[in-house]
Amino acid sequence: MPQTTGRCPWCGTDPLYVHYHDTVWGRPEYDDQALFEKLCLDGQQAGLSWITILRKQESYRQAYAGFDPEQIVRFDEDDIARLLADPGIIRNRLKVHSIIRNARGFLALRDQGISFSEFLWQFVNGRPIQNRWQTLAEVPVTTPESEAMSKALKKAGFNFVGPTIVYAFMQATGMVNDHLVSCHAHTECRQLAQ
Repeated sequence: MPQTTGRCPWCGTDPLYVHYHDTVWGRPEYDDQALFEKLCLDGQQAGLSWITILRKQESYRQAYAGFDPEQIVRFDEDDIARLLADPGIIRNRLKVHSIIRNARGFLALRDQGISFSEFLWQFVNGRPIQNRWQTLAEVPVTTPESEAMSKALKKAGFNFVGPTIVYAFMQATGMVNDHLVSCHAHTECRQLAQ
C-alpha cells in the first residue's frame, strides 16, 4: 500500500504553492462565483505557469471587481486601458477581453436559469472522478470530459477555455481527484467527495 504522507511533486517547496496544493487544489468547489473566478484565472495561465497567476490572484481580484460578473460586464474602454496598464495582472489584450467575455457568458447562462456550478459539474455527473495515479507521467492533460466541457463553454460564449485549460480547472476545483495516491491530499479529497 502506498505511503500517504507526501505531497504531489508539482507544487515544489514554494510556501504559496504548497498552501494552494494542501488547501485548494482538488477540493470540490460548487460556488458559482468561485468557479467563475477559477475558470478565468486558469485562462490567464495559458502559456504561463500556474504559480505566476497564483502570485497575482489578489491583484486580479482587485482589478476585476472581486470577479463579480455583474460589474465586469460593465467594463468600458477606460477600464480596459486601466487593466492593460496594471502590473499586478497579465497585461495581454486578449486575456483582458476574455474575462469580460466570460462574464457575459456566465450571465447569459444565469439568465437562462442555469446555475454555473450545475452547468460545469454535469460533465462529471455531479460527482468528482476519483483517479489513482502513481506518477505525474500518468496524469492526462485532457480527457473526454474536459473536451466536452470546453466545447460547451465555447458554445456558451466563453473563451480561453480549451480542453487543456479546462482539465486544469477540473483538477483544481475537485471535479477530478488527480492527487497522486502517495499524496496526503488524495485521501482527503476522496473523503470530501463522499
